[in-house]
Amino acid sequence: VIGAEVQSTALDMSTKGRDTAVLFADGAGAVILKTNDGDSGILSTHLHCQGKFLKELWCEGPTSRENPRLSVDMLKEGRHFPYMNGREVFKNAVRRFPEVIQEALEANDLSIDDISLIIPHQANERITTAVRKKLGIEKSKIFSNIHKFGNTTGASIPIALCDAYEQGKILEKDIIILAAFGAGFTWASAAIRW
Repeated sequence: VIGAEVQSTALDMSTKGRDTAVLFADGAGAVILKTNDGDSGILSTHLHCQGKFLKELWCEGPTSRENPRLSVDMLKEGRHFPYMNGREVFKNAVRRFPEVIQEALEANDLSIDDISLIIPHQANERITTAVRKKLGIEKSKIFSNIHKFGNTTGASIPIALCDAYEQGKILEKDIIILAAFGAGFTWASAAIRW
């Protein structure tokens, strides 16, 4: 399973876009999955979407809704750059992350104390801190490496998973939760026994 993103070539580096551009980075991460006869593996996955927030975090074009998909006007107007309503994203992320983490716990008859580590999408440190406080967990129980890699969007969880493993924060039989929030809005979690 591979998560890879090249954000640097699609960001508005002008004064208008700098608040969004500084958050994002390029990156790639991969995980090899295999069958096993033991009790380790993916315990459950949970995925949600609420399309009414589409335009709060999106990139308007190029789009198949228009012909041609990319026009001179679209480029002049900057509609090919990502747009983010930071307040709306923060508010919803801080709400949805704990909900979807709790959903994974309940689906597996687990408590937060059964979890060795939560690896969230590395959106920004403020979101991770707010989620940690809402869950009432220690800083060591939620992984963050955004200070090293930035927000690599679809690559952030595979990169964080690898980084946490290499740091010895995930051990055999540990139960971890991966959690994501992104455009759409979409949010998801996966409970995994390592």
